[in-house]
Amino acid sequence: MYTIGIESTAHTFGVGILKDDEVMASERDTYRPKSGGIIPREAAAHHYRTASDMVSRALKKAGISLADIDLVAFSQGPGILSCLRVGSAAAKFIGKKTGKKVVGVNHCIAHLEIARKTTGLADPVMLYVSGGNTQIITYSDGRYIVFGETQDIGVGNLIDKVGRQLSIPFPAGPKIEELAAKGKRYIKLPYSLKGMDVSFSGIETFVSRLQKPFSVEDACYSLQETVFAMLIEASERAMAYCKKDSLVITGGVAANSRLNEMGKIMCSERGAKFDIVPKEFTGDNGAMIAYAGYLMRDYKQSDLALRQRFRTDTVEIAYR
Repeated sequence: MYTIGIESTAHTFGVGILKDDEVMASERDTYRPKSGGIIPREAAAHHYRTASDMVSRALKKAGISLADIDLVAFSQGPGILSCLRVGSAAAKFIGKKTGKKVVGVNHCIAHLEIARKTTGLADPVMLYVSGGNTQIITYSDGRYIVFGETQDIGVGNLIDKVGRQLSIPFPAGPKIEELAAKGKRYIKLPYSLKGMDVSFSGIETFVSRLQKPFSVEDACYSLQETVFAMLIEASERAMAYCKKDSLVITGGVAANSRLNEMGKIMCSERGAKFDIVPKEFTGDNGAMIAYAGYLMRDYKQSDLALRQRFRTDTVEIAYR
């Protein structure tokens, strides 16, 4: 069985192809604004220009043709509506052309499922960290339950906003990680953790008001150490509350080696399991959409409407 998955929630247009549950191809292209953050109409235009090429490249890498596709999956939400529309249109076109079933996938759940698949951890607490989302999640009684989340902006958005203040281009995460490794002095930043919920807007404001002298390296180091400590502390609380013995970090920010190191240290001290999601599956990608679609292949889904705000905990997980 061949499944094609299309991802278009934000800055990335991705196409993944699976043979049963094996990833055969994962191609993507990312919109990069000249300055500032994502401009929705420009991102959507990028996806429109890129879609055909990404589908062709994925099919070629998988060694199949469009006629071989058995199932089509796409990101139904959450995300930027204009971007979601491009992916939805591409998926429905492929479905109509091939006569095959089309399923809509919750983008966040796709991140969770690809993490479970690639790490082999069956029932972990999952720290889901990306541009627009920051949630601490685990599974219970047919649904993913959100035990903690950001009360304002996602950690990825925070990193990008601080990056702009420090004249670091979008996406700022990789460069901030590089600079943080050279930092030597910790600048005390607001540590806003309430139970298992976190808040980041105060950190953004504090960094914007920092007065020299301070080095960019020290600012990046302090940002990572503060924010990641909040996330790992909240995750540990969730593990204790749920009595779970494993942790996975997924989403775009899961590519950060320091965040993974802190998660590994915490789990080691608890005697818990920890594994790292391969970098090619941390950021937005079509393979995770295809995999979530494959898991949902027996769903009877009539509603393919886009959902700009699509909560992780509203989806019934019938395949587990």
